[in-house]
Amino acid sequence: MVLTTLCLAAAVAVADTEPDARPNVLLVLVDDLGWMDLGCQGNERLHTPHIDRLAREGMRFTDAYAAAPVCSPSRAAILTGLSPARLGLTNHIPDRPAFTPDGAEWLPAPTLDHLPAEHVTIAERLRDAGYATAFLGKWHLAGRSGKEGRGDERFYPERQGFERNVGGCALGGPPTYFDPYRIHNLPPRRKGEYLPDRLADETISILREHGPDGERRERPFFICLWPYAVHWPMEAPARLVEKYAERRGPGLKDPRYAAMIEALDAALGRVFAAIEEIGAARRTLVIFTSDNGGYSGVADNRPLRSGKGYLREGGIRVPLIIRWPGVVAPKSVCSVPVVGTDLFPTILEAAGVELEPDRALDGISNDGTSIDGKSIDGKSLVPLLRGAPSLEREAIYFHFPNYAWHRSNRLASAIRAGRYKLIERLDDGTIELHDLAEDPRETTDLAGQLPARAAELRAKLAAWRKETGARLPRRRSQASESSGRSVSSPVRSGRGG
Repeated sequence: MVLTTLCLAAAVAVADTEPDARPNVLLVLVDDLGWMDLGCQGNERLHTPHIDRLAREGMRFTDAYAAAPVCSPSRAAILTGLSPARLGLTNHIPDRPAFTPDGAEWLPAPTLDHLPAEHVTIAERLRDAGYATAFLGKWHLAGRSGKEGRGDERFYPERQGFERNVGGCALGGPPTYFDPYRIHNLPPRRKGEYLPDRLADETISILREHGPDGERRERPFFICLWPYAVHWPMEAPARLVEKYAERRGPGLKDPRYAAMIEALDAALGRVFAAIEEIGAARRTLVIFTSDNGGYSGVADNRPLRSGKGYLREGGIRVPLIIRWPGVVAPKSVCSVPVVGTDLFPTILEAAGVELEPDRALDGISNDGTSIDGKSIDGKSLVPLLRGAPSLEREAIYFHFPNYAWHRSNRLASAIRAGRYKLIERLDDGTIELHDLAEDPRETTDLAGQLPARAAELRAKLAAWRKETGARLPRRRSQASESSGRSVSSPVRSGRGG
């Protein structure tokens, strides 16, 4: 089966001229942004002019997915191109016994509390190819946070290929969005300054080093700007909170959250302007997306069901915008299903860097998707960016065998193949089948009406779990007989745990 949904490019033709062979790359990963939390996605109550402009100048994906419904595994998947199931990192860090509902018969699968340094990240590959690399913002892949988010510095960005790290530590959310932030590697600068503005300033400072007179002008840059926003706590400049207090209605539940989105948009607008000011706009690939679906209490996930922490569409479908001048036609819209792991091979192909096996997977069965004989879970989106109508891929897979912090989700896996999505619950084995083309709200279960299709997808999902070595939940009675392996830091042969 091929995912055949079309990418519809605008009438404006792509220029014949190619960008530089080694484009700069800016990867913006917003935290907890809902599928409809942008003007270009259809929310008329929010003001996001800079991100909307990015969409007009590039390609907007309607069926893009995070690799997981929570942050840590999704971020690890982007960095490595490997699925959370294969990484053995499937829940937000740290997984806690308190997440398991009282009296639950099934306990969650063991999950790592860090991204092992043995895995080869996109930053390592690009650094070794001559790129200047920098990370700014939320990392959340370095164990339990501890004092001021220190966690375990063996698993910091600078140990994973980033030459610079501004604010990346073990924290999942900032103690506060106003200076002093109480983040140990983001020292105070101006009391009351807003965190997205600070991270934008730090990014602009790095960008100017790559300008015509900058000391790094000869090196292309790879910058990950992963702002903590719009994650909890709900804090924003007072003037914007007041502005949105008058705009409550469908798509705007909390004026603080709406204000956070506009403030973030303004900060990103300054970063985009800086790229233009240094003369790098036409040779810079910009990727904008979210690490998971929006938090249901504040985000706009319409018309999708549920939100962060669920394998429903609202928990995993996310905004994705890619601008690449000279390659991507302006005002393009693509409805081919894509996923966060695809960004790894996409960026490498754009940079002309060959895929190589992940050294942490040596000795582990890892058939994956073969690209030039190399194993990877993601699929390069470059053909789509150049106007191809589809990708040669059978399906996209998800595995969330853990309870989220809200304790309300079911332990489950999911598969999307073409227009159909199947969810399999890992406790009682029940399934649901939905036609997302007709029912994006996932209101009508078709498993009984289409038993052959349901059985086919269920078999594919089971085979994928086996191939990736996906960890599974256990009955409480079975867990009591286990060897006592830690839930937060399990050891898995070959995974560097």
